[in-house]
Amino acid sequence: MKLLAAFLILSLSLGFGQAIQPGDVQVIDFANGNLRLKGYLWKPSGVGPFPAVLFNHGSGGPDAQQTGGMTMEKAAQTLAPVFVKHGYAFFYPCRRGHGLSAGQGRFIQDELREEEAARGAEARNKLQFALMTGPQLDDTLAALSFLKGFSGIDAHRIAIVGHSFGGQLTLLEVERDGSVRAAITFGAAANSWTKSPQLRERLAESVRKTTVPVMLIHAANDYDTSAGRDLAAELERLHKPYRLKIYPAVGQTPDDGHNLVHSSIAVWEEDVFKFLDTNVGP
Repeated sequence: MKLLAAFLILSLSLGFGQAIQPGDVQVIDFANGNLRLKGYLWKPSGVGPFPAVLFNHGSGGPDAQQTGGMTMEKAAQTLAPVFVKHGYAFFYPCRRGHGLSAGQGRFIQDELREEEAARGAEARNKLQFALMTGPQLDDTLAALSFLKGFSGIDAHRIAIVGHSFGGQLTLLEVERDGSVRAAITFGAAANSWTKSPQLRERLAESVRKTTVPVMLIHAANDYDTSAGRDLAAELERLHKPYRLKIYPAVGQTPDDGHNLVHSSIAVWEEDVFKFLDTNVGP
């Protein structure tokens, strides 16, 4: 009877969410208008409030559940312990059509493939730009607003990190919200910089307007490192705080280089947390 009672108490506590310990993942619901979006959140052990990192995932996977060569859940689980170990809460929101939020809109690559098949590559680039500056950005801003108000988070010590398409969103996001303490991009616009003059000008405008320190990261064998180099040159010209890191080639292919954020944590960990600790504080 005692074992049964203990089992029932444990089952009830798990059912009502009371057994979640600091450092465990929480699946979070947050709203953007009529959309009910979801994400993963980890917090360090302790009382808080904690500095936090919002991570903007990429959108180039073969389906709605994948990013950076792995499932979105696995990507979040790969990165979260690194940030938590360094004292940061880690929020990985899933934008509409992706991961936990797949039921809240169409997967972006399906939209882009259909547009290209119907109207050509230029139309695809224009649609990607419209999605980046419209609904996809709106989702990231809603996630940031939610994170600022979440229990145990220090709203005055938040950084945004983004990979690939999520890195582009990161630059637009910190242009809009100067209260963010730091921005870091991995492979932002590496596969689209030379294809879209509209994109190049918009991201250049974002760094001209932002007041947030920016770190731009590529591997040497990313699809293209021009985006990081050009944006760094613009930040340098304006005497704004930034850091550009182009690491040696990772793996064998451009895909490998582009996805170093997930596959090669040991390569960037020291540099990234030095930048975060300087601008955000553990």
